[in-house]
Amino acid sequence: MKWHQRLRGAVKGAVKAAASGWKGAGFDFSSWAGRTFWGIDNSKLASNETIFSVITRQANIMSALPLKLYKEYDVLNDHAAADLLINSPNQNMGGSEMINKLEVDRNEFGNGYAIIERDIRQQPVSITPIESTAVTPVINSDDSSLWYEVRGVRGTYYVHNMDMIHVKHITGASRWKGISPLDVLKNTLLYDKAVQEFSLSEMEKKDSFILSYSANVDDEKRKRIVSDFKRFYNENGGILFQEPGVTIDEIDKKYFSSDTLASERITRSRVANVFNVPVTFLNDNEGQSYASNEQMMIQYVQMKLTPDVRQYEQEFNRKLLRPEERKKGMYFKLNMGGLLRGDTASRTAFYNVMLRSAGMKPDEVRRLEDLPPEGGMADKLWISGDLYPVDLDPTLRKSTTSTPSKGGEKEQ
Repeated sequence: MKWHQRLRGAVKGAVKAAASGWKGAGFDFSSWAGRTFWGIDNSKLASNETIFSVITRQANIMSALPLKLYKEYDVLNDHAAADLLINSPNQNMGGSEMINKLEVDRNEFGNGYAIIERDIRQQPVSITPIESTAVTPVINSDDSSLWYEVRGVRGTYYVHNMDMIHVKHITGASRWKGISPLDVLKNTLLYDKAVQEFSLSEMEKKDSFILSYSANVDDEKRKRIVSDFKRFYNENGGILFQEPGVTIDEIDKKYFSSDTLASERITRSRVANVFNVPVTFLNDNEGQSYASNEQMMIQYVQMKLTPDVRQYEQEFNRKLLRPEERKKGMYFKLNMGGLLRGDTASRTAFYNVMLRSAGMKPDEVRRLEDLPPEGGMADKLWISGDLYPVDLDPTLRKSTTSTPSKGGEKEQ
């Protein structure tokens, strides 16, 4: 038997053993939070300011988006899985912190993982993030189902794909595992690090000068001039006696004002391209200009956030809701509307059009602006006429062009 056949057989046996436990009451992963796994290395994230900045902003935005469970546009507040995901996925963190952790791992390692623990009725009772470097997707050769091999300090575990939240970047040769953006940026980061180290070494060097003589001088006089200049340099100032015919010129360090800044701009541009965000997302004031912050957020939401949010929503819907619940119209949604509201003038114009065309109710506008609903007539759709309820009998609507005639009757 060849080595790859023995390896396939070992994996197959391990998956079968794991399946027998998974099909019962489920694994108990409550003690996995904070556990140590093999192969963890955060040096890239902690050593580059640009990478740290873009990952921090992306994770903070994703975790700050309002997450709710809907049923045909109505918010559900009494669903156990929704309460677990939104408020307390495990005993050590809240929902926002868990999504933040998943997003950091997804952008740093290419994959973010969280294990779902279920009770005897297969209902989720805990969702615990684990280190990405400890997980490897594997395929069971019997039924082609996806499993995850998790390597811990006390052994190896196999978890079925329905018990693992997995968010990732685009896949490459392996269709089940995302590509790390930092691997794509490897050469850029090495170049940026080399430039920074060279710059720091140059900055630590003392200033250089050129001593020029208008004529040849003997060795004794030359030593006296050099000694006098060394004393002045070491004392960082004072009195310097300059001999006739001797000039002192400082050697300018032109590197720092040109090449270093150009290198930083190139690094920011490449990082923005790989993470698929606008260059101005990294505070590049020399990049593309925007008429307002609203335009930048529209580009960011369209290019970057929408596909990422869709991936999270599908993972939550598929693995935290039962098929019959999805058929009833239940779904999780991360609301991105707040990012697109724009400035006060833009929101006012949008709300005005939506209210007068029966697109929104006044109470819906109040909710978007974090104001309490008024109820009653504010919870109705209105249409300009100017204005009346959209369900009012047209024969009862007053014409805005009618005027009273001399005989007391109205003329159209």
